[in-house]
Amino acid sequence: MKEKKTINKTLKGFTKNSKLDKYADKVLFKDKVKMANHILKTVGLPKA
Repeated sequence: MKEKKTINKTLKGFTKNSKLDKYADKVLFKDKVKMANHILKTVGLPKA
């Protein structure tokens, strides 16, 4: 099940631009997200 994330609060001094709502349900940069997930699964997070 896919969860839709919404932001209820805006930071002081910022306003919501309704023109960006068209990107809310789209996955952007699919290849980069796929590669990052693969790296995290195989290598893991760096140790601090």
